[in-house]
Amino acid sequence: MSENNTNGNSHLTEVTVLGTGVLGSQIVMQAAYAGKNVVAYDISQELLDKLPDRWEWMRGYYSTDVTGYTPELFDEAIARIRPSTDLADAVSGADVVIEAIPENLELKKQVWSQVGEAVPGHTILLTNSSSLRPSDFADATGHPDRFLALHFANLVWKFNTGEVMATPKTDRTVFDRTVAFAEEINLEAIPIRKEIPGYLLNSLLIPWLDAAAGLYVADAANPVDIDRDWKIATGAPSGPFEVFDTVGFNVSVNITRGNADATENQKKFADLLQERGIDKGRAGLGDGVGFYEYDAYGEIVRPNPDWEIY
Repeated sequence: MSENNTNGNSHLTEVTVLGTGVLGSQIVMQAAYAGKNVVAYDISQELLDKLPDRWEWMRGYYSTDVTGYTPELFDEAIARIRPSTDLADAVSGADVVIEAIPENLELKKQVWSQVGEAVPGHTILLTNSSSLRPSDFADATGHPDRFLALHFANLVWKFNTGEVMATPKTDRTVFDRTVAFAEEINLEAIPIRKEIPGYLLNSLLIPWLDAAAGLYVADAANPVDIDRDWKIATGAPSGPFEVFDTVGFNVSVNITRGNADATENQKKFADLLQERGIDKGRAGLGDGVGFYEYDAYGEIVRPNPDWEIY
C-alpha cells in the first residue's frame, strides 16, 4: 500500500453507484438512507425503471430489520437518489464512486477507464467485485492510488459488513478514509490488510456453496433437504441454496464463467442456473423465485419444484 498522500476530501456526501441490479440497488439505498446524495447509474432507462419496485421491495425489509425505521425516513432516502444513464454526468460530481457491475474483467477495465477520465481529482474509486482482484484492473482507472475495494454482502441493511481491501498501489490515506466512509453508511467496516481474491467472506463462502452445488449435480438430494440438513445440524439460519437465492444466480454464474480453473461440476451447475433460473426470470430472491418461491415480504413459501430430483 502506498504511503503517499493524495488530495482527500473529508466530506464524502456525493456518491455514485455504477450498476443497479440486486446488490447495486441495495448499495444505492444503503448510502441514501445514511444521508448521502446518490446517483444510480445504469446502461439503460429500462433498467432504471425497475428501481421504484426495488425500493418497495426493500421497504418491507427495512420496516422490520432496521432500528428506527420510519416511512418518512425511507421516502427521504428515495428523494436523495437520482437515476442516470449518462456515465460522465453520473460521476462528474462524485466524492465516491462504487462499481457493482458484472464480474467480467474486460468490462470492468472498460468502465473504469471511462470513469477515470470523468471524475474529479479527489474522488475515491471503489469496486464491489466479488471474486476478481482489484489490482488486475486498478491501472485502468488512471488513478490507482485512489482505487480499492469495498465489498458488500447481500441484504446490506441486515448483513452489513463492509470489507475494505487495498491494492499495493492504494494510498494509505484513501484506505483509511474508505474505512471511515463504510462506517458513515452504516456498515461494519472490516479492514483487509493484504489483497486476496474473494476477500474474507467469499473465501469462506464460495467453497461451501460449491460443495452444496456438487451434491446437487451428483443427484444426492434436493436443495431443500441439503439446506435442512445443514441448518438442523449446525444451527445456522440459512442453508446454501437459500444463500444462492439471496446472492442471485447471475453472480454465481459470472464467477464460474470467469474462472479458468472451474471444474466440470461447477460449469454444469452454472449452466443449470442459467437455463432454469436466469433465462426464465427466476434467478433468486430479487425475482421472487429461485430455489424457493417467496412472498412479497421475502419469506419462503415453498421449494421451487423446477429443482426437485425425482
